[in-house]
Amino acid sequence: MICLIFSFFFFSFSMILFFQSLYFLMMDLVYFLELVLISINSSSIEMTLLLDWMSLMFMSFVFFISSMVIFYSKEYMMGDLNLNRFIMLVVMFVFSMMFLIISPNLISILLGWDGLGLVSYCLVIYYQNVKSYNAGMLTALSNRIGDVMLLIGIAWMLNYGSWNFIFYFDLLKFDDSMFMVGLMVFIAALTKSAQIPFSSWLPAAMAAPTPVSALVHSSTLVTAGVYLLIRFNVLINGNFSLFLLILGLLTMFMSGLGANMEFDLKKIIALSTLSQLGLMMSILSLGGVKLAFYHLLIHALFKALLFMCAGNIIHSLMNCQDIRYMGSLLKLMPLTLTFFNLSNLSLCGLPFFSGFYSKDLVVEFLSFMNYNFFIYFIFYFSIGLTVSYSFRLVYYSLLGNFNFFSLSSVLDSSKVMLMSMSMMMFMVIFSGSMLNWMIFLTPYMLVLPFIKKILTLLIIILSIMVGLEISKMNLSSISYWLSNFLIFKFFSSMWNLTFISTLGVNFYLLKVSNKMVKFLDQGWLEYLGSQNLYKTMKFNSSIFNYLFKNNIKIFMIFFISWLFILMFI
Repeated sequence: MICLIFSFFFFSFSMILFFQSLYFLMMDLVYFLELVLISINSSSIEMTLLLDWMSLMFMSFVFFISSMVIFYSKEYMMGDLNLNRFIMLVVMFVFSMMFLIISPNLISILLGWDGLGLVSYCLVIYYQNVKSYNAGMLTALSNRIGDVMLLIGIAWMLNYGSWNFIFYFDLLKFDDSMFMVGLMVFIAALTKSAQIPFSSWLPAAMAAPTPVSALVHSSTLVTAGVYLLIRFNVLINGNFSLFLLILGLLTMFMSGLGANMEFDLKKIIALSTLSQLGLMMSILSLGGVKLAFYHLLIHALFKALLFMCAGNIIHSLMNCQDIRYMGSLLKLMPLTLTFFNLSNLSLCGLPFFSGFYSKDLVVEFLSFMNYNFFIYFIFYFSIGLTVSYSFRLVYYSLLGNFNFFSLSSVLDSSKVMLMSMSMMMFMVIFSGSMLNWMIFLTPYMLVLPFIKKILTLLIIILSIMVGLEISKMNLSSISYWLSNFLIFKFFSSMWNLTFISTLGVNFYLLKVSNKMVKFLDQGWLEYLGSQNLYKTMKFNSSIFNYLFKNNIKIFMIFFISWLFILMFI
């Protein structure tokens, strides 16, 4: 019951906000609301809200996706003893996100930001096992770096008289002293959006239930960093923009390579999210603020649908996530796999799917910049890798042979899940073109040479062939990977980032601390400190005890010794 109530409430709220955002966009309105909470003498504590077309549209999309995900959870989480707790956690998460979206104030942003981190931790450890606890801890501690950076930014803004950063945009542009706030916000955004070197928490967070992945790790939590940088877009100039571009490209490249080597269905989709976040960061660094926001919205829709389809497949295959066990699922679950394929093709940027409208614009946008061949090559190569792992996934799930689960009862029987997925699919198909006409008041008209125009399509076709080829695992290819196992392991473990951010940090420090405990705490400090003191005092007290037994001989010896000393002195 609770699922239906919140689902209906969020859906209706989403529609209201969507039409409101269209009104704001047409009339070019920005509302800035200041609610005075406490006013004593001349000091006042205020809660500030920023309502413009961007915040309203993002809120409407978050509400829409969360309503579909909560409705989907009704069946996915059926039989769970703590379903109500799960739904309330998701609702808390959505409200934290709202808080973040409509805040032009660094302190209220921090409240929403921290709320996202804490609720995300609770959702990642929802299935209570060691793997989930480790993943939750990695998620919480990685995001904690961003929280600390925001706190330092808040402390730095004490110099300016207000925490409403929106008042200081001109300062942000020209004043060097505002550079620190910019840097802190920049690092915070990198941690939340899982860019290199903070990437390893996102695939680890897949330990959460699939509805959480659909909502949290595709459309809300991970895009919070991108959204923050969109709000602080005046910062991104000069060295900042080049640094952001390189980080975004490296993240795209690394996650694309990792996804081509991965066999866990949810991890592949998580790595593809990472790749798209890198793409958004790259667009931001090029100065395409509206373009980044446009891709953010479209990506949120098709990635949420992708996760929902993956959840249905995992559910039907008795909680198995290994894509090598799937195969010819199209014959058994036609509707789910149709939705899955639609969102997958949208992710690839195939012409006239929703992802095409934003991705094609982005690639052509890059072609206008005067960056070097390395950046150009990595960008196109990363887009090729996206298509490659998508079609590898298509082969394993749709086209491949019957594999391990050839005789299991896999059917499209879940009506509730299919209803929520159908609604999402409707949005995935039409959102690209619709948002293109809405957001850009004058459509982008990019005139390029024929070879540059067609290059994206050529790379997509080439990558489709590569993806289908590397998916056909036979004995020779298996033996090739086994003989080059270290390279395979290096790429699939995200360039050892997972090791560096977990065991790489802990192992040597724990080893050193163990030695210190042995040598110092239980060794020399014990010998020279408390134990030695105890032995010395015990020894001295036994001597004095002997002396003070009123023995006349000892007294005589002392007396004679005393006389000798006096005579010699």
